[in-house]
Amino acid sequence: MLGALTLLLVFQLAGEAMALYFALPIPGPVIGMGLLFAVLMLRGGVSAPLRTTAQNLLQHLSLLFVPAGVGVMLHFQRMADEWLPIAVGLVTSTFAALAATALILHCMTRRQP
Repeated sequence: MLGALTLLLVFQLAGEAMALYFALPIPGPVIGMGLLFAVLMLRGGVSAPLRTTAQNLLQHLSLLFVPAGVGVMLHFQRMADEWLPIAVGLVTSTFAALAATALILHCMTRRQP
């Protein structure tokens, strides 16, 4: 489990390094996840230790939201002052995600015989 967790963190670090070095507007962990996906596709699948570690992390995913909740409570006054841009961003991104999902589903269902 330690080796698989180290692998996950190494890819996150590689993504952070790429984002900083190339000044990319994409977060480093997202780049690292893409790199990990590419490596796993080249290797032909996920190893058993990595699968077990990922499942354990997903089982305790709710604990990873505690720092975000604390941050929201810490900056509650700022959120109250800037509620309109936050609400517009949330609604816009939600509809954009729904539209992208519908478009991808539409394209994929057209390919089926």
